[in-house]
Amino acid sequence: MNAVWTIARKELSDSLRNRWLVAISLVFATLALGIAWFGAAAAGQVGYASTPATIASLASLGIFLIPLIALLLAYDAIVGEEEGGTLLLLMTYPLSRSQLLLGKFLGHGLTLALATVIGFGVAGAAIVLLVEDVAIVSLATAMGRFIGSTILLGLGFIALAYLISVRVSEKPVAAGLALAIWFFFVLIFDLLLLGGLVASEGTLNPELMPWLLMLNPTDIYRLLNIVAFSGSEPLSGVLSLGSDLPVGQAGLWLALVMWCVLPLAAALLLFRNRRI
Repeated sequence: MNAVWTIARKELSDSLRNRWLVAISLVFATLALGIAWFGAAAAGQVGYASTPATIASLASLGIFLIPLIALLLAYDAIVGEEEGGTLLLLMTYPLSRSQLLLGKFLGHGLTLALATVIGFGVAGAAIVLLVEDVAIVSLATAMGRFIGSTILLGLGFIALAYLISVRVSEKPVAAGLALAIWFFFVLIFDLLLLGGLVASEGTLNPELMPWLLMLNPTDIYRLLNIVAFSGSEPLSGVLSLGSDLPVGQAGLWLALVMWCVLPLAAALLLFRNRRI
C-alpha cells in the first residue's frame, strides 16, 4: 500500500507542477459560476434561477467536459512512460505492475476529484453567500450528489483511458482512441439508441430498452442529476427511457461505480500480461 501511495503522490505532484489541478479547478469554478448566475437568461433574466435548474445545467455541461478532461489526463499514463523510457526503469524497483497502475490511477483520480471539489465547491459557496433566501440544506444535498457523481464519472473515464494506455504502444494511437471513446459515449451512443428506436418502429423489447442506458456512463450520470430534479415534468430523448428503470437511485450509483471498477480491472489484467 505504501508503494501505491508513493506513486499516487508523485502523479499528484506532477499535476500540481504542470498546473493541471489549478487549470481544471479554474475552469470548473468559472463555468459553474457562469451557469449559476446566467441560468435564467433564457427567460430574459440575469441571476440565480433555482437549485434544480442549476444542477441540471451543470450536469449537462459535465457530460461533455468531465469525460474529455479525464481522458486527456490519463490516456498516456502507461504508453507515455514506455515511450519515454521510464517504464522499464520503474519495473526495476520493488514495485509490482498492479501497484504501479493502481498508484497512477489513484493519483489521477485525486487530481480530478480535488479539482471538482474545489471548482464546484467555490461556486456552491458563492451561491450561499450572494443569493438571498437560498435553501442551504437543499443546495448542499444537491451539490454533494452532483460533485460525487461527477467524480465517479471522471474516475470511470480515467479507467477507460488506462485500458487504452495499457493496450496500445504509441501515444498518438492512444490519443486517437481516447477521442473516439469520448465521441462514442458523449455524442454517438444516444444517437444510435434513438435511431434504433425509430428504425425498429416499436418492435424492440420495451423492457430491454431502458437497460441499454446502463451501457453508457454519461447516461447514468444524467439520470442521477437531471431525472432526480425533473419532478413531474416530462423527459425528452433517451432520458425518457430512464423513468422505466426499476433500479432506483442506489442502482444508478452502483452502476456508475461498476463503470470505474470493470475497466480498471481489465486494464490491470492487460498490464500484467504486457511485454515491456
